[in-house]
Amino acid sequence: MKAMRVFLVWMVVLSAVAAAQEAKSQAPPPPPTIASAVDREISYAEKEIVEAAEAMPENKFGFSPESLNIPGSNYKGVRTFAAQVRHIGASNYLIWSPVTGDKLPDAIKDGSGPSDLKTKAEIIQFLKESFTLGHKAAASLTIENMLQTLGKSQSTRLRLATFGVAHAFDHYGQMVEYLRMNGIVPPASRARAD
Repeated sequence: MKAMRVFLVWMVVLSAVAAAQEAKSQAPPPPPTIASAVDREISYAEKEIVEAAEAMPENKFGFSPESLNIPGSNYKGVRTFAAQVRHIGASNYLIWSPVTGDKLPDAIKDGSGPSDLKTKAEIIQFLKESFTLGHKAAASLTIENMLQTLGKSQSTRLRLATFGVAHAFDHYGQMVEYLRMNGIVPPASRARAD
């Protein structure tokens, strides 16, 4: 009986020691910074938008609701799905390059993006690269510089960094509608649709 008590005491002690060591090894995460908070939002937008772009079959990248000829609608001249994706990428560069100080790629002349990007793979690669610049913009933000205006703009570094996310999500909403018009459930909605 005494051996059993000793054994149980040792088990409790060893459990307590193991729990203490585990607690030490699991240090709390560092507190968020302005950079990490904005970067998290950029990552969320990037995930949703890239997954939506990847979900559209290549043969539907040229789709626009104009082709549906819906009575009473007015989709004349709206962007195709590919143009939406290129526009997000080009706008990301236009919005975030002032924050990072990076030179715009030569192929970006306006918000339409490079017209020579034709394939789904090329367009998605361009989109992904534009989000890389967004992460760089977020990483550059500090409490000390986030309210600085850039050049002749009235926009602060923080506003530009977050506006890139807001703008991208505006066009993501249009991408979602284009997917659904083609019978495709957007990846972000699939878990709920199952």
